[in-house]
Amino acid sequence: MKIETKCLHSGYSPKNGEPRVVPIVQSTTYRFDSCDHVAALFDKPTEFMYSRFANPTCDAVEKKIADMEGGVGCMLTSSGQAATLCSILNLCSAGDSFIASSSIYGGTINLFGFTLKKLGIECIWVDVNASYDEIVKAFKPNTKCVFGETIANPALTVFDFEKWAKAAHANNVPLIVDNTFATPVLCRPFEWGADIVIHSTTKYMDGHAVQGGGAIVDSGNFDWEDAYKKTRKFADMVEPDESYHGLCYVKDFGKAAYIVKARTQLMRDFGCYPAAQSAFYLNMGLETLAVRMPRYCQNARTVAEYFKKSDKIASVSYPGLPGDRYYDLAQKYLPDGTSGVISISIKGGRSAAVRFMDALQLASDEVHVADIRTCVLHPASATHRQLTDEQLVKAGIDGGMVRFSCGLENVDDIIADIDRGLAAI
Repeated sequence: MKIETKCLHSGYSPKNGEPRVVPIVQSTTYRFDSCDHVAALFDKPTEFMYSRFANPTCDAVEKKIADMEGGVGCMLTSSGQAATLCSILNLCSAGDSFIASSSIYGGTINLFGFTLKKLGIECIWVDVNASYDEIVKAFKPNTKCVFGETIANPALTVFDFEKWAKAAHANNVPLIVDNTFATPVLCRPFEWGADIVIHSTTKYMDGHAVQGGGAIVDSGNFDWEDAYKKTRKFADMVEPDESYHGLCYVKDFGKAAYIVKARTQLMRDFGCYPAAQSAFYLNMGLETLAVRMPRYCQNARTVAEYFKKSDKIASVSYPGLPGDRYYDLAQKYLPDGTSGVISISIKGGRSAAVRFMDALQLASDEVHVADIRTCVLHPASATHRQLTDEQLVKAGIDGGMVRFSCGLENVDDIIADIDRGLAAI
């Protein structure tokens, strides 16, 4: 099926007389006829047994997202940040390191640079525009994975999948990619060499600002056994898991080893699973995703061109705009569009940016992005507030930057609101 059809039909196929729409299974637990049946599930988890691990409503949505991305399995989480955390902790433990592009979401920078550091896991930062040789030089013997964002939030850099995947695989580690802004409608990272994809489903996938969530998708393409033989890394993928009765993930689950391990170990211990109601709302957003994404892109392209003409704007970052530094990469990896998010830098710095934002009436000043309604944010004051000046520069952020997320309103109304904001500068 094509992506538009997958958005509507993947993950759930009702049988005769069953509900057409994915039903909400509002139950924390499941009944079994024998003690032996339950015991077997604690040896090899292949059925629903407790909703901290899995739920039928969530399962249908997980299967849909896996199919949309082209993966072998998916695990929903309670937030995008939880998905990011679990994607790393499924591979790294105290004493390990991983490489990350320095141009990523501010919350992820805090997670990687501070919280994981407290757990004994080192993040090695590498410039998103680094050469292949520079990326390779950053690897250490204990490096377990590489992390980047398809379209970085809010710098809007475009990740060069093939270059970073080549470096990761040359060092026998997987590439993890945050595909939140692109969604599988605009880009499917597995087709370009990524091994694991994560999402903050709170953004475009949900699209209506009604619930937070995240997702981890496993491509099934990384050969854990081969990497273990070559480097002795990823022993917990191929050797018996003492915390789960000697389960061997590669042996027992093959290509789905990574995602099963994430559910069996991390979801079991952290319990960051979404409610069935949240998955139901997410599914409603997914059903219109393929219809919404082209409109976001169309509106953003028009608005970016309009910002470009203003003498009050110092710079416009939108990879779908000819002349943008990442335009050529966007044409390669995201030919159908680069989302509805634009980053602008207003002349006059922070004070001018604040005046512009406070004068807007249609666009909401809110801690959110990728909504059906236009919204704006001042990253240096909000999502990236904890970063040092040096980190802000590395993340491509200055005091005059405004993240402008185009919604689905008539673009003429969005532009009229922009005029109102620019008049206040």
